[in-house]
Amino acid sequence: MKVGLIGYGAWGSIHATSIQSLADHELVAIACKSRDTARQAQKNHPKCQVTTDHLEILARTDIDAVDIVVPNHLHVPFAVAALEAGKHVLLEKPMAPDVTAADRLVEAAQKSDKSVSLIHELRCSEQWSWLKNAIDRGDIGSPRYIILNLFRFPYRTGAEGWRYRPQEVGSWVLEEPIHFIDLMLWYFETSGAPTAVTAFTNPGQKNLSQDFTAVFEFPTGAYGVVSQTLSAFEHHQVVEISGSEGAIRSIWSGAMDRTDKPIFSITAQVRGEDTPVQINLEHPSGEIFEIQENIRLALDGLAEGRSLYPVDKARNLVRLCLAAEQSARECRRIELN
Repeated sequence: MKVGLIGYGAWGSIHATSIQSLADHELVAIACKSRDTARQAQKNHPKCQVTTDHLEILARTDIDAVDIVVPNHLHVPFAVAALEAGKHVLLEKPMAPDVTAADRLVEAAQKSDKSVSLIHELRCSEQWSWLKNAIDRGDIGSPRYIILNLFRFPYRTGAEGWRYRPQEVGSWVLEEPIHFIDLMLWYFETSGAPTAVTAFTNPGQKNLSQDFTAVFEFPTGAYGVVSQTLSAFEHHQVVEISGSEGAIRSIWSGAMDRTDKPIFSITAQVRGEDTPVQINLEHPSGEIFEIQENIRLALDGLAEGRSLYPVDKARNLVRLCLAAEQSARECRRIELN
C-alpha cells in the first residue's frame, strides 16, 4: 500500500523510518505540524511529499492508508476524517482521550468500508509474546496473579507541552499504563473480562497521575496489578506471573525507554520442573525494534481489509483505563460492567 503519515514528532519520525524500511508498503507523504519539522522530514525522506496541511494527504487518491501519530485529543477527528476520505487508518494509542470520543470513532469505522488498527507494539515483542505463548501452552497452569511494574523518569512534554495538558492528553493512564493493562488482558484472556478495579495515585503536575497502581479483579478469582511511577530514573519494567503450576518473571531495563542497548530476560519455572530456567531470545527487545514489526503486521492486515487491533477492543481498553483513574480519584472500588 501507499501510506501517508500525519505527525512527525519524536514518535512520528520513528514511524516514518519504520514504514520506509518495509518492502511491501511505501511511505509517500508526510504531514508535519510546523515548517521546522517539515524541513527535517523532507531532509530525511526526500522522495516523500511533505506538507504542513494534513488535508493534502487525505485528498490524494493514490494513498491507501494513513498512519496518525498526533497528540491524543486529535486522534479521533483525524481518524474520522481519514475514514471519510476513503483511507484505512493506522492509529497510535490511545484510541481516544475519553469514551465519548471513542464511540464516535467506532461509529465512523462501522459506517466505513475501511479498517482501523491501533498500535500496541508490546504484543509484537518476542519477549512479551513468549509469556503469552507459555500461558496458552499451559506451562504455568491456570494464571492466578500478575504484576506489571514500571519504574521510570518523568514523561517528555511532547510538542508545545501537550502531554502535560489534561484537555489534550486525556489521562496519563492512557499514556503508558494502557500498554500494561492491555498486556494483562492479553495474558488473562481465559480468565474473562475484569469485574472490578481499585486504584491509587499520587497526583503530579496538573493533577495528572505521577504514581499509579491499579488492582483488577477477574471472575476466576485471578487478579492483576498494574503499577507505575514517574518519579524515578531510567526505564525499568518487570512482569511477574504465577499460576497453579508455575511462574514466570521477565524484566526489561534501559537508560532510556527508546534505547537500542537494553537489558532484558525471561526466567520461568514451568509445570513439572523443580528449578527455574533462563529463556534465550533470538531478537532484541524494546519499542524501537517492536514498532516496526507492529506497523508491518498492521499494514499487511489493512491491505487485506482486517484489523490487527480493532476499534471495539481499543474502546474497551480506554474504558478500563479511565475506570481505573476514576477509582483512584474517588478513592473507591469501581465495578466494571
